Amino acid sequence: MSDTREAPPPRRDNTVGIEEAFGFDEIIDARSPAEFAEDHLPGAINLPVLDNAERARIGTLHKQASAFEAKKAGAALVSYNIARHLETVLADRPRSYRPLVYCWRGGNRSGAFTTGLRAIGWNARQLEGGYKAYRRHVISGLETLPGRFRFRVVCGPTGTGKSRFLQALAELGAQVLDLEDLAAHMGSVLGAYPDRPQPPQKLFETRVWHALRGFDPARPVFVESESKKIGNLHTPEQLLAGMRAAECVNLDAEVPVRVALLKEEYAHFLADAEALGHQLECLTPLLGHERIESWKALARAGHWDDLVADLLVRHYDPAYRRSLGRNYPHGALGPRLVLSAADAETVRKLAHQFLATQLDATEPPASLKP
Repeated sequence: MSDTREAPPPRRDNTVGIEEAFGFDEIIDARSPAEFAEDHLPGAINLPVLDNAERARIGTLHKQASAFEAKKAGAALVSYNIARHLETVLADRPRSYRPLVYCWRGGNRSGAFTTGLRAIGWNARQLEGGYKAYRRHVISGLETLPGRFRFRVVCGPTGTGKSRFLQALAELGAQVLDLEDLAAHMGSVLGAYPDRPQPPQKLFETRVWHALRGFDPARPVFVESESKKIGNLHTPEQLLAGMRAAECVNLDAEVPVRVALLKEEYAHFLADAEALGHQLECLTPLLGHERIESWKALARAGHWDDLVADLLVRHYDPAYRRSLGRNYPHGALGPRLVLSAADAETVRKLAHQFLATQLDATEPPASLKP
């Protein structure tokens, strides 16, 4: 029953294209949990008609027996799983329910699910071409969408509150592309989120594409000065090119302010000095064994202010200066903003003051209107 081995069916009246996909009450991904985890349409829920083990079993049966035997066994599993979804997740859906269903390429899995939902009386539709067509659409969009926007890049050394500044801009109504949030990583060697693993590359690209398509090209899009990689993920090439050609604004702060901010953002390391020491070992080829051991000793002793300040001066600031000159040639030309304290209200006031100086003929954010 797995549709990965068959040609897609001809277009039927109950199919819709990618451009119509986001006007439904719900989007149902009928693929296996493993396929869903790698990537899926924004907002989709996973109601697999074959789970990971079942899909593997049917694929093996197709190879070792025949397509007929695989379809027969697959049909039984698909029917059972659809019935289970109807009795559980979909049990409270109203008569007016209008879902979109998709699988790998719009074949048997989503076809069977859509047929069952329509038989009940729901106006279910099937995504033409399935996830495969959607993925092509995302790849194409990431090639063209960045060119529609005027980016403003927020630059600044580590610990100057760039992410908080972007969040404050967003809360004030500005358009913000927060790549670190989408990638679940703060970009540095210590930047992994303690409670959120990074998404797969395809899912990251979906998140970026979905964010871009929601922006107004008539207004600027604020973004942080990211590099080619954010953790283990690659920034889409055309987006990166647009960012590097953009105007910049420079955020700065005194070392004590930066230390206070970083101690908040990396509080999980303050609670686990050994984990921090293990991560710092990644810098040994750059800074030498002696320097890393001295930092690990500071961590074990709980001398966090001294450790963070030394990390900034000896590693992060030189690395930032090299990266800025190489990747953001307009970085030094932009206006300079100084964050005087690490608290949220100070960040918000700075963001508000900055936005007030940026208002032009375009529609201002609602929060800044008189």
